[in-house]
Amino acid sequence: TDYIDLYQIHRPQSDIPIDETLRALDDLVRDGKVRYIGTSTFAAWQVLESLWAAKELGLNRFVCEQPPYNIMDRRIERELLPMARTYGIGTIPWSPIGGGLLSGSYTRDNQSPDGKRYSSDGLNAIQARRKNDDIWDVIDGLSTMAADKGITLAQLALAWVAAQPGVTSPIIGPRTMEHLEDNLGALDVTFTDEELATIDELVPPGRMVSPFYEADFGPHQFRW
Repeated sequence: TDYIDLYQIHRPQSDIPIDETLRALDDLVRDGKVRYIGTSTFAAWQVLESLWAAKELGLNRFVCEQPPYNIMDRRIERELLPMARTYGIGTIPWSPIGGGLLSGSYTRDNQSPDGKRYSSDGLNAIQARRKNDDIWDVIDGLSTMAADKGITLAQLALAWVAAQPGVTSPIIGPRTMEHLEDNLGALDVTFTDEELATIDELVPPGRMVSPFYEADFGPHQFRW
């Protein structure tokens, strides 16, 4: 093919007015090089600002947002998901298994399995914030639930994200065929009301124990 189906911009840039970005992306759509445009890791107000600018200027608008979202970080439930549902924005979350922390490889007794992303002694600042002491109670509870359901922890985590109102589809990142087959098994997973309530007790709606939703959400450096 000679076009991109969906072109997304990752994280907002506070020093560049959104209308400049939209004009550049609109040119790509009108030239037939891109079919649809979207954002990634934007705040709800930033997506709304872009929708307003696109309408005022007669430009193609963003059709989807790609935020981080998993059981350990549910903060997009506060504003982003309600906004997306209201304005018809698709939501395709990244990191639904928490960068691997909800893959089943990490346990309280084996917090640094060999060869895994969060197993290094030299974790960067972001990784260290995510792999904190608060996650182990959550992983313990979810692992018990997964075992009771006869599924893997990764399947439970993926199925939960996919089942949330406003979510179009989670983004998976398998490295092997085994991982892919395991991930696809999440399609058959369902939850009872009691199980969903248990997950809400581990991490209440809109709350987080491991920060993934981190971006430049502050005011623009540029004002017009």
